[in-house]
Amino acid sequence: MMIGVSRRNICSHKFKLAVRWQTTGSQTGALSGTVQKFLGLNGIVHSEADYYSDVQEGILSHLERRGLVSQVTGEVLGELVEKKKLGLYCGADPTARSLHLGNLLPLMILLHFNLRGHNITALVGGATGAVGDPSGRATERTAMATDTRLSNVDRIQLQLRRFFENGLDYSYSRNICFKSDQSGIQSFRNNHNWWKDVSLIQFLAEYGGMIRVNQMLSRDSIRSRLESEAGIGFNEFTYQILQAYDFYHLHANENVSIQVGGNDQYGNIVAGIDLISRISKSRGEKNPKPAFGMTVPLLTTASGEKFGKSAGNAVFIDKELTSGYNLYQFMVNTADADVQKFLYKFSLLPLKVIDAVIAKHDQDRSQRIAQRLLAIEVCDLIHGDGEGFSNMVISDLLFGNRDTSFSVNEIADAFERQNLLIHISGEQFGSLSVLALLEKLYFGEKSRSELKKLINAGAVYVGLEKERAKDPSAVLERRHLVEDQVLLIRVGKKDYKVVKVSA
Repeated sequence: MMIGVSRRNICSHKFKLAVRWQTTGSQTGALSGTVQKFLGLNGIVHSEADYYSDVQEGILSHLERRGLVSQVTGEVLGELVEKKKLGLYCGADPTARSLHLGNLLPLMILLHFNLRGHNITALVGGATGAVGDPSGRATERTAMATDTRLSNVDRIQLQLRRFFENGLDYSYSRNICFKSDQSGIQSFRNNHNWWKDVSLIQFLAEYGGMIRVNQMLSRDSIRSRLESEAGIGFNEFTYQILQAYDFYHLHANENVSIQVGGNDQYGNIVAGIDLISRISKSRGEKNPKPAFGMTVPLLTTASGEKFGKSAGNAVFIDKELTSGYNLYQFMVNTADADVQKFLYKFSLLPLKVIDAVIAKHDQDRSQRIAQRLLAIEVCDLIHGDGEGFSNMVISDLLFGNRDTSFSVNEIADAFERQNLLIHISGEQFGSLSVLALLEKLYFGEKSRSELKKLINAGAVYVGLEKERAKDPSAVLERRHLVEDQVLLIRVGKKDYKVVKVSA
């Protein structure tokens, strides 16, 4: 039976959608094929109506339900964003070569707004990064070499651009009410571009009188440092002024009305709102554009640890620092107590679909259904469509999860995406010994003698059944192939390689 549903009748009127879409049977056209398959295999029931409920409520209310909002300045903001498209921004200083998972919550707020037609700006602190933000720190940051900082600026700009580009594509595949012609504009800026033209004397002469030192001293980040033995340097003391001016510059020149940041940024955000107000009053503006701030909560696990850390190390969104597979593994190991709130925060799946997943998950938590879906969502969000599924295939094969059957093409595609697949001909396969094949797989990584020791130690496994290779000179057999095309080889506990054998 074909079911036609008019998006005009069900999606929020703000989207003004009129195109009709159809689904067959229990299929729901709002989801990507990967998630559709995952939900179906796990018996999770969902309907078209689940997707519309998210966009029919006010955006601030929706973000609060997702746990993304901690504080908002200005009681009128919730009403204003439903009547008018506003500009939002958040910033990131180049303190490392990559953003990490803990940096994503402000970006998620920007993504939600952007999908609903608001313009967003992602700012990298090419100038402020040289000064150092004292917020949330007990000691002064170690000075960074200029070349390192400039390299970090370039990397983070690219990461921000990729995140929002992938984020939009990801969102369109998770909810049919989100469409590319309804999204707002995305801009990417470096505050060095305006600070390089501002001299100290010019800044003090024009804006110094509007900055209240007593207010600066009252900020939590400043007061705690003043009371510490280490104290605070003038550079970090003035950081809030620089961030306040960034907000003013974007407010005056790029129609930005809302700054988004972590809870530890609240004082800096309020400083910017105050500066904007004082400048407006000094110029006698009768109807000044309003300015608002919004903060996200500090993200911690149920055990009280900061989210985004693995064995003391940050989990980065740069694949060179944290592979897609390691990102998947980090998310799939999320505790049961955390998985629902992380799905709310880090996915664009409708809340009702997430609730249905959690209900199914609670029936048998050992299957880790919710964690596997969370891992798929975060990988796809950060690295693009298909990243999560490919890592799920690898993970399920690696850890012996045979509840889900994958086709030979899905296995090959998954490993190829992660650069773990090599191709050999059928003729080569019939003449290669286990040792010779390992030499091809680990060329430049492991020596012949190392590989031979691994085989003799019983650390090499062949095929889906993980048959232990015992003789380095033994020739591989076709019975080890999956569907006569793919050979899986595991070395040690976690190192998997896949060989695609052509006819």
